[in-house]
Amino acid sequence: MKRAIYPGTFDPITFGHLDVLNRALKLFDEIIITVAINPAKSPLFSLEERKTLIKQVLNDHHDRERIRIEGFDGLLVNFARQKKATAIIRGLRAVSDFEYELQMALMNRRLADEISTVFMMPHEKYTYLNSTIVKEVARLGGDVSNFVPPVVEKALLVKLSTS
Repeated sequence: MKRAIYPGTFDPITFGHLDVLNRALKLFDEIIITVAINPAKSPLFSLEERKTLIKQVLNDHHDRERIRIEGFDGLLVNFARQKKATAIIRGLRAVSDFEYELQMALMNRRLADEISTVFMMPHEKYTYLNSTIVKEVARLGGDVSNFVPPVVEKALLVKLSTS
């Protein structure tokens, strides 16, 4: 079985993330969406809230049985080894993502040569999209319905109205 890890903070999950996931499902038998705890970031949603949102979004996904959702803290390659993954999926939206992602991929290869990094580009309509922009648009009262699934849009509105 070819298993891949798809790591990210997913704060919140967007249509761009889902596009990369669907592309990865064409290449791998199983994808573990790995919701990261990143000390360098201050997420809007807690780890459990992010995992729950992803589960809700994927509840009716046609390949739901091939997708797992887990949280993790620590070194990604150790988590990938523990889960017997052969690859790490990374989305590349723009050239600006490439330098950082290349450095991470090369470091991961040094640490775990048996695990490959697979770069995937989302559909061009999502190349500008990231969670930070979505949160900012929502914070300023903009319509995010073209960027996130309805359950995520609702959660954003609730969370932002209470913060």
